[in-house]
Parts: sequence; structure tokens; C-alpha cells
Amino acid sequence: MAKTSYISIPAGSEDLFFKGLNSNDRFMFSRIVRKDTLLSVKRKKGVSQRSLLPAISEIWAGFSDEQKAAWTAAASKMGLKGWQLFVQDQCIRIKNGMPGTATPSLLHQSWVGQIHIEAPAQEIKIAQYHPNQYWISKKVYGKKGMYEPVLIKESFGPPLKIGLNYSSNLSVVSSPNFAKFYAEIGYSYQGRNLLTYLEIPLDYQSDWKSAEATISSIPGIFIYYILVIHIFGLRGDLFFDNIKAEHSGQNWARDPYCRDVNQTFTRAFYQIPKHWAPVILPEGAEYDSVYKDF
Repeated sequence: MAKTSYISIPAGSEDLFFKGLNSNDRFMFSRIVRKDTLLSVKRKKGVSQRSLLPAISEIWAGFSDEQKAAWTAAASKMGLKGWQLFVQDQCIRIKNGMPGTATPSLLHQSWVGQIHIEAPAQEIKIAQYHPNQYWISKKVYGKKGMYEPVLIKESFGPPLKIGLNYSSNLSVVSSPNFAKFYAEIGYSYQGRNLLTYLEIPLDYQSDWKSAEATISSIPGIFIYYILVIHIFGLRGDLFFDNIKAEHSGQNWARDPYCRDVNQTFTRAFYQIPKHWAPVILPEGAEYDSVYKDF
């Protein structure tokens, strides 16, 4: 295999070069690999046989206008089209051997976050940190499966609105006890670093519901805020989705649709913080993303 440290592409040949070649693993073992744009008849047949789209398309075509409208309404919560959400959801079901189709919901879509607490644990606390600037992983437009680290500068401008959709099945095991989602806001005022809190108490037993809270102003100079889910003196399950941390005209929550709440970034993406980092995670407590269709 030929090894090169630098390639100079002649002017006008860039399109031809990238049409047949593609960069692979740009950070640790950078190399150029062939782009498989031309498939043999045998490979085309294999790809079509493995594709789930024909079967999913047939199911979608059999839906009534009301069913399609329900998927469109649910997908709008994620900035998707109804067909896109249905494909995503149905692929998960088929790959996991689940029969039938899901009922679309406005409160949760496909993947949701789950917190589970069992003995000996009776507490869990996870947090998502929002300093003035931090790194995220962002998909490279037009490049399949390629991501890059991007520095985010989160310029804070009140009001701050936090929220989530959740369902819960929690039982009391000790006193005191609580379940809450809140924002811890750090700010500087008259030479002192202070904290204020914006809190949403969570019901112990609840079907899917939406909850929000807003703080209109913060005295002094903003420093940071942290989103926190904290459960104490309880055991059971909490499911959550559609996380909100809205200010300055947009939602700054990372992984708001809970595709991978426990994702860890490594290698060249080591500087990217976890979507939700464990603060208190004893034996018997865990959190992750799961598929939920009810």
C-alpha cells in the first residue's frame, strides 16, 4: 500500500478526486480509501435484499390519511417529516423482532431516556453542563457517517425555559424523598458568585405528560447553568424525552430527543462532554436510552 504524507490535487481535478476517493478516520490513523459508488449486479441485489425500505414503504402506503397525519404531527416535534420518523421507528421494531407498528405520540418519539433504580440504590443524579463554551459532535454535511468536533459558544440571554416530557413509576423507600428536574444557574453579583435554581418537581406515578418552568431574569453576570435530574429516596423507573433548555431564541439542550443519553466520546472527540454525566450513580442505579412505543 502506498503511503503519502501530503497530496497536492491539481486545480480543476478536485471533483474527480473526491468522486472516487474518500477520507477515512481523519484523526488517529488518517488515510484515503476507495469510495464504492459503483456496485456490481450481485452487490446491488444483496443491498436491495437487506434494505428494510421496501417493506416499510408498503406499510406506510397502507396507512389512512389520519394515521399519516398523526405521524406527521409527532415528527414535527423533532423537525422531521412523518415518513422519516416512521422509517426510523419501524426499523427499530423490525431489527428487534417487535411485531406491528407503533402509535405515534406528541410526547415521546422512538428513543427515550430511562432512569432505573433498584436495591440497594435509592438515589441517582445526572447532569448536563452548559458553560459559556463547550465542544459538541456534529455531522459533516454531505459526508456519510462523518462527524467533527465543533466549538459552541452559548451566549446566554434570559428568559430561560426548561422542560421535558416524562412518565414515571416510582415508589417511596425512605424519607425524605423527591424527584425533580432543575437548572442550577451560576452568576456573579456585587463581587460574589451565587446560585439560583429553576425547578420542576416530578410526579412519582404518572403517564406521559409535559412539564415546563421559566425564569425571566437573572441578577448580575451569567456564568453557567447545569441541567439536573435528581431522584432521592425512591426506586423504580423514570422515562423522559424532548428536553428543553431554551434561551436566546433556541433550544440548547444536547441530545434533546434522547437518542443516546449515556453516550461517551473518545479518541479525537475526547474534549466533548457526555450528554448526561453521572454525579451520583450508586450500585443498582443506571440510565440509558431505550425504545418505547407507549
